[in-house]
Amino acid sequence: MENNAVKTGHPKGLYFLFFTEMWERFSYYGMRAIFILFMTKVLLMKDADASEIYGSYTGLVYLTPLLGGYLCDKFLGNRRSIVIGGLLMAIGQFFMFFSASVGANGGVSLMWMGLTAIIIGNGFFKPNISTMVGQLYPANDRRIDSAFTIFYMGINLGAFFSPLVCGSMDFKWGFLAAGVGMLIGLVAFVLGQKKYLVSEEGKSIGLPVKKLDVKSIAMIIGSIGIIFFMLNFKQMFKSDVDIISYFIYGAMVAMPILIFSDKSLTKIETQRITVIFLLAFFVIFFWGAFEQAGASLTLFADRQTERTIFGWEMPASYFQSVNPLAVISLAPIMTIVWGFLYARKLEPSSPKKMAIGLGLVALGYVVIAIAVKGLGLGEKVSMWWLIGLYVIHTIGELCLSPIGLSMVSKLAPLRLSSLMMGTWFLANAAANKFAGTLSALIPGGEDGTGGATSFLGFQITNLYEFFILFIIMSGAAAAILFVLSSWLEKRMHNDHVEAKTE
Repeated sequence: MENNAVKTGHPKGLYFLFFTEMWERFSYYGMRAIFILFMTKVLLMKDADASEIYGSYTGLVYLTPLLGGYLCDKFLGNRRSIVIGGLLMAIGQFFMFFSASVGANGGVSLMWMGLTAIIIGNGFFKPNISTMVGQLYPANDRRIDSAFTIFYMGINLGAFFSPLVCGSMDFKWGFLAAGVGMLIGLVAFVLGQKKYLVSEEGKSIGLPVKKLDVKSIAMIIGSIGIIFFMLNFKQMFKSDVDIISYFIYGAMVAMPILIFSDKSLTKIETQRITVIFLLAFFVIFFWGAFEQAGASLTLFADRQTERTIFGWEMPASYFQSVNPLAVISLAPIMTIVWGFLYARKLEPSSPKKMAIGLGLVALGYVVIAIAVKGLGLGEKVSMWWLIGLYVIHTIGELCLSPIGLSMVSKLAPLRLSSLMMGTWFLANAAANKFAGTLSALIPGGEDGTGGATSFLGFQITNLYEFFILFIIMSGAAAAILFVLSSWLEKRMHNDHVEAKTE
């Protein structure tokens, strides 16, 4: 009787992991919501420099899970990885608190230390907590999909509250709140892991595989050193060379060469992997435009968006709560829409859904471009234009984001599944770095005297032209992907597989 009750509901471990992840996302998104404003207002950086650092930080956050995942599988196990990761991220947020306390004189070095700790910590934490959700269930259990949906809500709940909390106070207290949030999640995890992290057969999950060897400890210390060096490079050598972009984009080029040189790949496997790489390329344009949320769009919200409600000025960071709130509200509706279309044999394929996602990002920028056309210096637009952009972007995200991970797991050959998932994360890293580069093109500056910028010969002298760039870029990517989608569908070779699994 007891067993049947468990089978229809979810194990308590799911809600335990939900709670831990919610606080980790609270910490990450709370810091991200105020990060670019902190760099421009407290550390007195130029918009372009702050944008590039923002892109480097969020880009590296997607790269380190490759290292964390590798060390977890070989040595640490999920639990220990999560504790190490959580601790490093909390330490990183406290460094950010000290950086904000010191200000422009000496705060930059403390910021590099904080970012390094958060980047490495995220690498240990991110790949492991979601892996454990799957381990709570027997293989092929039909509840796994709904478990991940519940877990995804935890992510968005944390992402929704954190900008409201961390953005409502002085920067240093905002970073401190992010650090305390991480500690709450970490303490709860350490205290409850023995009780809740057990499979339905009663086996403990996520335990260490074997003791860390010297080589792996050296690898962790080396990675911390390399990331700290890369973040510091420009300042140390007074150089304009952005080595992080060479590192990320270089890895993006090297990965296909490495994988396609594998002689054991069959023709079908090669075609399927080609699909993954091509879609990963288009995903860069999606996230490059979407991730302006934490960069140029936050600067726009701060400077040129009317945020006064009944005499109270809303903090610019609050706009970053729109996306997670819209995800929580719209995800169930999107599921119903796809189900309705599937029943009538009208559901678009994965590449077409991704093309729709890119098209919606372009549409979001059409909305904001209309708002800023002819906008004079010092003039502001209604906040509803920006909220409209975020809601449209969220619908685009729901078309593209969940599809990507499930598509990689379906198409990648089993022996290369971790490597291909790593490639997908790599595309996200490249996209976030690209987002920082694009954000650096925002014209103006705090007082509007920053002058014009240009991208591939396209002159940007005002906000209207800046947003037009995103319309052209994501609109063209959407159109090309839509045209290519039938060709890609043939190379996926999974019509029959999908029909069976539905």
